[in-house]
Amino acid sequence: MVEIIEKHQPITGESIAEKIGLTRATLRPDLAVLSMCGLIDAKPKVGYYISNKKNNKDIIEKLSAIKVSEIKSLPINVSENTSVYDAIVTLFLENVGTLFVVEDDALKGVISRKDLLKSAMGGKDLTSIPVGVIMTRMPKIVYCTEDDSIIDAAEKIIENEVDCVPIITNMPNGKIKAFGRISKTNITKVLLEISK
Repeated sequence: MVEIIEKHQPITGESIAEKIGLTRATLRPDLAVLSMCGLIDAKPKVGYYISNKKNNKDIIEKLSAIKVSEIKSLPINVSENTSVYDAIVTLFLENVGTLFVVEDDALKGVISRKDLLKSAMGGKDLTSIPVGVIMTRMPKIVYCTEDDSIIDAAEKIIENEVDCVPIITNMPNGKIKAFGRISKTNITKVLLEISK
């Protein structure tokens, strides 16, 4: 993508997508990461062009070298039988945007703020609804492995419009375990450290 932008700059997102054979929506996360890293810039009604900032390759190399396992946060877990009310309380007490549903160390599901908000808007008794009813279950859960870079994580977060993804490992019984989480906050902290 960088080569196409360099050759045809300034170039619109639609033109880049056409040259690669993808939709602009598919490229949006990649363009956002390239822009965030300072490799490219964009001007409205003009298009994308190569940034004149120095050391862009160094930044990309630094970001690619940082694995999610190095900057992860601890997962905040609840059980499938936890009530929606208790999950909301846990979300606020732990100051997170996503909870993981775990049973016998195995990841069963993920609950986002959006999931909890939808449930609360229904006007039902939140103490009687278990989170197992509203959670996103496997295989629809987006996740990272410990070897993924923070660029991989950022792409998954942006593409899937989520706040956080679990970092998983395979268990001997074939199930998966979430041993960490990577969020927009984790990634932003790294970007701030690199920029300083």
